[in-house]
Amino acid sequence: MHKPLSPLLLFPVLGIVALLSVAIACSMGSVSLSLSELVQASVELISGQNQSLPAALLELRLDRALSGFVTGASLALSGVLMQALLRNPLADPYVLGISSGASVGALSAIFFLGVGMWVSVSALAGALIVAVLLFAFAYRDFRGSGATETNAPLLILTGVIIASFCGAIVTLLLSIAPDRSMRGMIFWMIGDLSNSPPTLWTWALLCAVFAFIWHQARAMNIGAMHADHAINFGVDIGRLRKSLFFCAALLTASAVSSAGSIGFVGLIIPHACRFAVGSDHRVLVPSACFAGGSFLVLADALARTVLAPQQLPVGVITAMIGVPLFLMQLHHIRQGKSS
Repeated sequence: MHKPLSPLLLFPVLGIVALLSVAIACSMGSVSLSLSELVQASVELISGQNQSLPAALLELRLDRALSGFVTGASLALSGVLMQALLRNPLADPYVLGISSGASVGALSAIFFLGVGMWVSVSALAGALIVAVLLFAFAYRDFRGSGATETNAPLLILTGVIIASFCGAIVTLLLSIAPDRSMRGMIFWMIGDLSNSPPTLWTWALLCAVFAFIWHQARAMNIGAMHADHAINFGVDIGRLRKSLFFCAALLTASAVSSAGSIGFVGLIIPHACRFAVGSDHRVLVPSACFAGGSFLVLADALARTVLAPQQLPVGVITAMIGVPLFLMQLHHIRQGKSS
């Protein structure tokens, strides 16, 4: 039986890995930076003197790394919440179609307005509209006090139907889009961090949701193990479901509106963390945030350098890494069930 890592050891390790991932991302690129250049450039940035080439490169790469970290952490945490809400380890942030609404908003902005700040705003609006529609159509599924397995299929089906409608609109936009807009549309749908500077509101949202969910970790543990009798433990399952849904929707909308539809982060990272630290959400939630952020930062660094100076969409790298990792995780799950 696999023994989870101790939190006293785990959290410092995750913090160090996060810092190392950002440092590696800042040093990698078509022009690499040595450790001494990285330290000197950091000193220049702190002192406000960023006239040298290493300092300029560090500033650009640091912004992108921080954007990647908050996006990866948001997707990983959203994946944990979706899996807890649906009680399905195969659920991910995109399973209910919220990202499809963001795709409609973003591609509509690219089609009618071109690239710019309106792409992120339209993607966020599209994701939130779909989240509100989904909640309105599946309201009964969030009210019950019994086990979530009864309602999860209907909730997923509602999301699939809404996603299919959004997918039809996306296909229409791609079919009639001019060539000058096609590249931007495709890159956004795959997932790309090149035009995704870190913003204060994305960090504020992640921190607020993280604090709230960590406070609800005990209730999530009870809901996962004793949903039918949760009221006896002082847990309102209906309210918990609504909280999980809206927090996951906000995180997904934030991540997708900033960087596009980056796949597999919200699926494989919660699985990997659950295997490493166990299913206790008091440990799983922070672990997923740190691991998801670090994973996406390193994946983006690889996307920038593997064909440098040409840059790949980071969604390509996460898919190429995520598919074999997910198959390995499925293999471990099957082995555990057969033993």
